[in-house]
Amino acid sequence: MRILHFSDIHVDVSPHLVPFRDWLGKRLVGGANHILRRGKHFRRTREKLAALGTFADENEIDLAICTGDYTILGTEVELAAAREAVEPITKRPLGYVTVPGNHDVYLHDTIRERRFDKYFGEFLRNDLPDLASADGWPLVRLFGDHLAVVAVRSARPNPQVWRSSGMIEPGELAAMQRIVRDPRVRDRFVIVATHYALRRPDGRPDGRNHGLENAEAMLTALAELPRGCVLHGHIHERFRLRLPGVRPTILGAGSATHEGEEGFWMLEVDGEGGSATPGWFDGKGYRLDTAETVAIP
Repeated sequence: MRILHFSDIHVDVSPHLVPFRDWLGKRLVGGANHILRRGKHFRRTREKLAALGTFADENEIDLAICTGDYTILGTEVELAAAREAVEPITKRPLGYVTVPGNHDVYLHDTIRERRFDKYFGEFLRNDLPDLASADGWPLVRLFGDHLAVVAVRSARPNPQVWRSSGMIEPGELAAMQRIVRDPRVRDRFVIVATHYALRRPDGRPDGRNHGLENAEAMLTALAELPRGCVLHGHIHERFRLRLPGVRPTILGAGSATHEGEEGFWMLEVDGEGGSATPGWFDGKGYRLDTAETVAIP
């Protein structure tokens, strides 16, 4: 199986398309920051996503996984635009798996109005709902006889202007421990997909206002996983990390569309194990750096 992992595409829309009511509170500050600073890095998102869809077709990608941050402010107009932009990438033989990022659940109205579910709900299926927490997460998808993908929700609204941290709910963490012990999952190559990084690229914990607040608890749960990898986004830098006492390899996709920093991973998985090859954007299309392919035990 060939698997494409990408993240943090931040599809841009014209500010005048966002309803006035959505500009209240933190979005006013975040929108100004995007217009004045960040926006210049994401002006070609739709063009690049079309190219990523072409890459997926040409490389016979079986399954695509996006670890969130489709938007900038979590507005409905952005989510609709993002859903349309990734449509070609979702058309994989084995389908598409995703989780929301913190920008997709930017404020509590996105949760209250179930905006992410409205546009991406068809990809939030669960093959083993009996293992999930009371709110339905994590999601487990089973593919063939040797692959399981576990989608973990780590993003949450952060009304404070200075905060963009994440949290995996205690019930979801307990469910994660059940999942990694369950024989229907444990004997497979397991891919855990979540938005927040468990560590920064240098192995250090992320900052309190930016990182996953209970990353240590998540790492403890993952220590029981015999083989597989963790896929995440949030940090706009593609990197690979192995941590002492944690068997799964950690793969940060970075951002697939951040100008000059574009990155993604292509994984290949079979009954024996897997490998990961980093990818980049050459200005016109996405390419693989096959000289940097690494084995995933």
